[in-house]
Amino acid sequence: MAQSMLHLGCYPSPLGNIVLGSDGASLVGLCFDGQPSPPRWLGSHFPAIPVADRADVADSALRQASEWLEAYFGGAKLPSTPPIALSGTPFQRAVWRLLQSIPYGQTTTYGALAAELARTFGHDRMSAQAVGHAVACNPVLLIVPCHRVVGAGGRLSGYAGGQERKQRLLRMERDRVAAD
Repeated sequence: MAQSMLHLGCYPSPLGNIVLGSDGASLVGLCFDGQPSPPRWLGSHFPAIPVADRADVADSALRQASEWLEAYFGGAKLPSTPPIALSGTPFQRAVWRLLQSIPYGQTTTYGALAAELARTFGHDRMSAQAVGHAVACNPVLLIVPCHRVVGAGGRLSGYAGGQERKQRLLRMERDRVAAD
């Protein structure tokens, strides 16, 4: 099976350039330029990220993702989520679906996600560490809001975009919710 071509674009956010990847129909990746480890979806494209270019407006998934990011960082009502194609294991995709249900401005813990998944799959318990690994593999940061997952007791833990960005994103969302 031939691998589809990856279309790349960039969105200049207040927290640094965001690299967008599309298969031509759906968003397949979103990451911060220069994050500690390159995401798997970038593959051999990594270090050739077009940080100076905006998303190709001919690619509707990149355009919609850029519009979503513009609303997100601008504090406007978020438009519909752009089409996304999440490539991962069934367990990872189940975790990523749960991430998408975390309300704007709120957080949850890895343990709470593990408990919810255990109920969903009919298990007595599930490993919070396994959930944490699936969260860390999220290919579409922000839109699939892995930054809203914290450790036990609200402790900030890993984020592919970096701890400082995670803290700023959470503060921005809380401040906007409090202002409404």
